[in-house]
Amino acid sequence: MLSTFTIRRRSEAGFSLLEMMLATVILLVGLVAIAQLVPATILLNFRNRTDSSALVFAQRELDQFLDQPLFLTSFTDAIGNTCALGSATPVNTVQGSSLAVINNQVVIDFTKVLVPNYSFAIPYQDPSDPSGTSYDVRWAVIVTGNGSTISSKRFILGIRQQGGNGYFQPITLDTTVEK
Repeated sequence: MLSTFTIRRRSEAGFSLLEMMLATVILLVGLVAIAQLVPATILLNFRNRTDSSALVFAQRELDQFLDQPLFLTSFTDAIGNTCALGSATPVNTVQGSSLAVINNQVVIDFTKVLVPNYSFAIPYQDPSDPSGTSYDVRWAVIVTGNGSTISSKRFILGIRQQGGNGYFQPITLDTTVEK
């Protein structure tokens, strides 16, 4: 004969121990997967910040190049570097840092040696960056004209992060000025 106590126990619904263990394992796998994403996210955030800093600095430096008269062969930038701007002779040739073509885009070749006055002798460090990241800055100039008359200058400026772990893609800015 069944007692009311036995009937009541059979009608109660709940999770078995096996079901609880399986749910716990699934939850732990999900937490471990999310925990592994945190360091990767922090690294990507750091790389994006350094890329943004490099781009802002490259644009600022290139703006100073573009503000100079075409006849000028060099100037001192805002942070005290002597920057060559190319001379009237030879015309229509690359002056300064070596160039390479990658995917139909002209870029600075950072595997070649530094060219004085067409690169920073001391790597650039952003004074407002607490990480102290340093950057290799180089440029090339292609002067267009006939004889001693300059009609335009094409500036190709490249900047890349130095040090750190992994490969850091260089940033290249390419523009032409005519006056």
